[in-house]
Amino acid sequence: MKTKNTFLIIAGVLNLLTFFVHLIGGQIDLVNPMINTSLSIAKSSQLVGAWNMVTITLLATSFVLILAGFGKKYSTNRELIKFVGYLNFAFCLPFIIASFYYNSFAPQWILFLPIGIFTIIGLQKIKKNA
Repeated sequence: MKTKNTFLIIAGVLNLLTFFVHLIGGQIDLVNPMINTSLSIAKSSQLVGAWNMVTITLLATSFVLILAGFGKKYSTNRELIKFVGYLNFAFCLPFIIASFYYNSFAPQWILFLPIGIFTIIGLQKIKKNA
């Protein structure tokens, strides 16, 4: 019988909350104002497309983590879980680098870092139980 992995459940819920912040807050604060600029339609549509690719990634990885956390689908796929954890660490980097480069605080990395940490801790728990 597969057991629950609280760390992966927490990571998945945080990831899902980040999805909603990205979907709603980002649309209001970043996407809508960008669409209303003088950028060409082609450039705006490419940026909106990339934005929505991130949105889809956040939603999909949320389900991977939550389902794995409850011992369902993906719970034995350590490589996929590790990928999701490292992906969240990687998501931190552009915001940290941009903060230093532009001398302006970009706080989005604060959302991704705990997801990566909880995912890697949850992965360690899977290894111990294996």
